[in-house]
Amino acid sequence: MDIVGFLKSQFICHLLICYIFIVSGLIINFIQLFTLILWPINKQLFRKINCRLAYCISSQMVMLLEWWSGTDCTLYTDPESYHKYGKENAIVILNHNFEIDFLCGWNFCERFGVLGSSKVLAKKELSYMPIIGWMWYFLEIVFCKRKWEEDRKTVVQKLLNLRDYPENFWFLIHCEGTRFTEQKHQISMKVAEAKGLPKLKYHLLPRTKGFAVTVQCLRNVVSAVYDSTLNFRNNENPTLLGVLNGKKYHADLYVRRIPLEDVPEDEQECSTWLHKLYQEKDAFQEEYYRTGTYPAVPTVPPRRPWTLLNWLFWALLLLYPLFQLLINMINSGSSLTLASFAFVIIIASVGVRWMIGVTEINKGSTYGNNDSKQKQK
Repeated sequence: MDIVGFLKSQFICHLLICYIFIVSGLIINFIQLFTLILWPINKQLFRKINCRLAYCISSQMVMLLEWWSGTDCTLYTDPESYHKYGKENAIVILNHNFEIDFLCGWNFCERFGVLGSSKVLAKKELSYMPIIGWMWYFLEIVFCKRKWEEDRKTVVQKLLNLRDYPENFWFLIHCEGTRFTEQKHQISMKVAEAKGLPKLKYHLLPRTKGFAVTVQCLRNVVSAVYDSTLNFRNNENPTLLGVLNGKKYHADLYVRRIPLEDVPEDEQECSTWLHKLYQEKDAFQEEYYRTGTYPAVPTVPPRRPWTLLNWLFWALLLLYPLFQLLINMINSGSSLTLASFAFVIIIASVGVRWMIGVTEINKGSTYGNNDSKQKQK
């Protein structure tokens, strides 16, 4: 196939995949809206239904990673801990270095059956984003404005609401607060120096208040902290666009299970504990870059078929009417109709590029870039 033909086929694949995701996502958001009538009647039923509906959206993203691109995700962990994954509530601490680290975190959840009920601490702006943001709203995701004085009361209330959640859930949190860049790292290390904290080589200084409050609010509900460190082999630089293009990556995820009883209850002691944890994470990163492996037993959790089956269901449901519409438009011969279709295609391609751009490191959040006003949280 010539290069033009390849690019055209790739573009069409992008459009079809995103068409399925966007249309199915909006349909699911619409169904979620109607589940609100259940909240005052049976809150737990509302939650269970929305876990399944959310899975129909997030699993499509995971399908792209593990089936479309065929990315390998090797888990390094203690065999005794492995058997507890998916059978308990947990706080998952993730490093934030790659454009698709959120997707690998979801993949970790999916392999152990908690993708639909997984929670995150997310910035408030994402709650307004159609599909993912609206899905999170119905999942009772904890949103914050990144202004701790304003956030604390809301975050505490949202976390306390999860204490009677009917499904096992993992609460995913990026304690660094923003994705790693060299500029942010330099600023973060200036803060570390000013506070007399050990400098980190591969991470930003963790923001401890959100983590400490999460532990306080979910104690006796959550059983453990999963300290998770993600890397990619051969200095791969994975992107969502690469996944969408079907490019295969090789991820290594090191997970340590730490009983919540080992995490101090006092906020200051918890802060000190978290800083020590990140020093250990930095040492693990150093070891990985030197040896290409982690100090644990490697295993590849089996893929479950549900992400693929869910995507095939929506593809069969939505592609037939699309092709039927396209055929009817071509047969009509109307220049206005064809121009309208071309306009829709252009809008869709812009939308696809925007969604991909949200994950790109060089277009990421500027949170943490202002060294003169930054306050470590």
